[in-house]
Amino acid sequence: MYKYLIRGLLLLLLLWLMPVQSQTINLIEAIKVKNGHRAEALFYYQNNWRIFRESALARGYIDSYEFVEASSQQNAEFDFLLITRFANQDQQDKSEQRFDKIIAQRTGLMLLNEIEPKDFRQSVFVKMAKGNNSAGTHLGAVVKEQLIDGLDNPWSMAFINESEVLVSEKDGNLLKLNLLTKQKTIIQNFPNDLAKAVAIDVSKYEKGIYPASMNGILSSYNMGMFDVVLDPNFATNQLLYVSYVSKKADTYTTKVIRATLNNNQLADVKTLLVADPYTPGGYHFGGGLTFGQDGKLYITIGERLFNEMNQPAMPIAQNLLDKRGKIHRINPDGSIPTDNPIFANRQSSIYAIGIRAAQGITVNPDNGDIWFSEHGTHQGDELNLLKAGANYGWPIKTTGKYRFKEYQPPALSERTFSRPKWFWKHTVAPTGLTFYKGDEFPQWQGDLFIPGLSGGSLWRIRIEDEKVKATEELFVDDRVRSRKVVQSPMGKLYLLTDENNGKIMRIRRAK
Repeated sequence: MYKYLIRGLLLLLLLWLMPVQSQTINLIEAIKVKNGHRAEALFYYQNNWRIFRESALARGYIDSYEFVEASSQQNAEFDFLLITRFANQDQQDKSEQRFDKIIAQRTGLMLLNEIEPKDFRQSVFVKMAKGNNSAGTHLGAVVKEQLIDGLDNPWSMAFINESEVLVSEKDGNLLKLNLLTKQKTIIQNFPNDLAKAVAIDVSKYEKGIYPASMNGILSSYNMGMFDVVLDPNFATNQLLYVSYVSKKADTYTTKVIRATLNNNQLADVKTLLVADPYTPGGYHFGGGLTFGQDGKLYITIGERLFNEMNQPAMPIAQNLLDKRGKIHRINPDGSIPTDNPIFANRQSSIYAIGIRAAQGITVNPDNGDIWFSEHGTHQGDELNLLKAGANYGWPIKTTGKYRFKEYQPPALSERTFSRPKWFWKHTVAPTGLTFYKGDEFPQWQGDLFIPGLSGGSLWRIRIEDEKVKATEELFVDDRVRSRKVVQSPMGKLYLLTDENNGKIMRIRRAK
């Protein structure tokens, strides 16, 4: 047993290299499963330990947590690492009593294979080591450095080169920015059907289309300009792609265009996708864009409803003839790839269905996998791995609750639904995500970064073999509502804040 403790403590020393907030205290437990009960132990931690910490996180009892699983194929010194982070010593000192209160409110432990709670610890695992530390000082603090401000709710950023970028402002313009000189140039000739802020008389529309509280208030809702991405051959063809909300009278939908950037103007503008029908309502347009390693353009389109009370008998995201609530895949010229999946006995731009309000979508450069973030209603925020022909369930399946409590979706029992790879028990509103491949933070290599609109969170997620192995929330003492994380050609990490005075921040080591 002494040997195990020494090995476990060595693991703690390795974990100290993980860069986190300088005031954070880590409580770390290294677990070794015995008697071949890995499945039982994993079930316990996913359905008890994790749930308890989600509850503690929602109540502010802890700062964050991680569950790290070693590969079952490796001869590792541990099977699981349990990490609970506290903002300060006082929070940790009160933790045991607070956890006892949370546990007492549960009806009992959830265990696999009829193992009794009194026998679980004796029959399933031995604990190798336990310790804590005040982390974050070994490699220096990580900070956010403001580079640019004065942006009108920036939504996306695409690098022309290391210092020049295109930035789409949700409530403003398409801009070219120089990150060194701070010069801003408005790109001219953007299509004039771009939807902007409007004051709505809610009484003129079906109940649920707009919240009653927004009556007469000037707002852009979720409308505006969204993602901007460059063609993979931009250096030679100067082509770019933009998603935005298109307006016809008092109806709206998502549109994707391609254009040539010529002397700070858009030329040869071509419409590639219109997610018709146009309908009233200002919510959940999607708008995420990314090029896959196959050279195809992937597009997230939201279902466009604010409230489930307005769902038709066949929900929008499940209607195979409706472009809304889907992820689309097209060729760069807008044509349909010949290997797209078949829905409703026909081939179209639809690649996957069952989407509520996905905004972020990105490619893992290591293997070409495409991941996307999804907004729930009350909770239900998800991280998903895109697969051809998949059905992600909305609104039949959700990890959250419906806004309209009385809503009862149809069963659609003949359909197969894909579960999320990760979901949050509290509201995050995850948005524009990216995989980190830079050199500044070697410990973050290959990790996925996801910002959140709700609560101003920023998440680092470790993924292995299509599974989420660990999560960490960064900058817990410096939260800001954020829209997208972007990496430069040289590997620098940037964050866009979703504010009227929006900012471009660089995430870097403190000097």
